[in-house]
Amino acid sequence: MLGEFIGTLALAPLGNGVVANVLLRRSKGENSGWIVIATGWGLAAMAGVFVAIACGSSDAHINPAVTLGFAVVSGDYSKIATYFPAQLLGGIIGATLVWLHYLPHWSATPEAEKKLACFSTGPAIRSLGANLVSEVIGTCVLVFGVGSIFSKSVSASGPAAGLGPFLVGALVWAIGLSLGGTTGYAINPARDLGPRIAHAILPISGKGGSDWSYGHVPVVGGLAGGALAGVLVRLLVK
Repeated sequence: MLGEFIGTLALAPLGNGVVANVLLRRSKGENSGWIVIATGWGLAAMAGVFVAIACGSSDAHINPAVTLGFAVVSGDYSKIATYFPAQLLGGIIGATLVWLHYLPHWSATPEAEKKLACFSTGPAIRSLGANLVSEVIGTCVLVFGVGSIFSKSVSASGPAAGLGPFLVGALVWAIGLSLGGTTGYAINPARDLGPRIAHAILPISGKGGSDWSYGHVPVVGGLAGGALAGVLVRLLVK
């Protein structure tokens, strides 16, 4: 539980932080673009997995969708009760660190939507059905990919010890570059819901609403995609 909490806490400042670096006014990374965001999130996922392992979680899910997916694979759902709240709390505190780190930049940025984007995702074109499908697909690709990376067939010839988190980071990077343009690819309910809660409660200068009318999409889509991937891993991955 501690490893899941600290791993997610490490994920959020790096992932949400790269968005803040690109979007907030007078940041040295301002307007550096989508490839910077996607790369930052991939490296954030890698770092979060390493930290979670180092701090005691051999699973290193740092994502409720991954936890649910592997519960479907194994048939053991007992970790959900401890991992989910740990991951969510890590997301809240990690996002709070982003707010503190960029403290002077919130008042320098007039656009409320950019401030929200530093915490949680939103669709490029708001169509809740299509947005939900995007989150299901993206999360399914993530969880199925992770299941494949750590499958017995792959581990028989690799990856070498310690390589797995690099491959997970590369997978997140690929999803961001390929599938992220529709919804901002939450693909992790804790990564979206935790920071959205932080946005709602923090005294962020000039913030708008937290867009709760959309907030269920990354959560429902992520969990559905994770569960679907779990079924596919159970049926297809050796």
